[in-house]
Amino acid sequence: MESRGGTPARPPVYEGVWRFTAPAVDLSVPQARHAVRDLLKRQGVPAHDDVVQGLLLIVSELVTNAVRHAALLSPEVAVEVGIGTEWIRVSVEDNHPYRPKALESDAARTGGRGLLLVREITHEAGGVCDVEHTASGGKIVWAALPLRPGPAEP
Repeated sequence: MESRGGTPARPPVYEGVWRFTAPAVDLSVPQARHAVRDLLKRQGVPAHDDVVQGLLLIVSELVTNAVRHAALLSPEVAVEVGIGTEWIRVSVEDNHPYRPKALESDAARTGGRGLLLVREITHEAGGVCDVEHTASGGKIVWAALPLRPGPAEP
């Protein structure tokens, strides 16, 4: 990528990867959401407000899942935010080997739909999400969203 005059163009200031850890306790859920929101503001990320709101809900769901289901084997969770020129990716890593699956909606259940919600928010925004195993036997659950929503589907 070059700018006029043949000099290389600098990447946008907001690009980069940030990672932080938090204890696997309930209080970490709002703290992680606020940390990601503050990071986006501080870096001046040009994300559409709908994308930011969806991303923050995804962070809440992923950290909640790690706290509720992995804390026994993972007393700490890691949150990573990667921002590029067109995409933003958030991931939550824990040391529990269980690979979660999105459950289908069941009105009788009071929980268990977090990953279904993550999947729906991600796909509606035109993004992708997945679960990967780590080399240490844990997992990373991630979602990547475009910074700006695409044209609406007819």
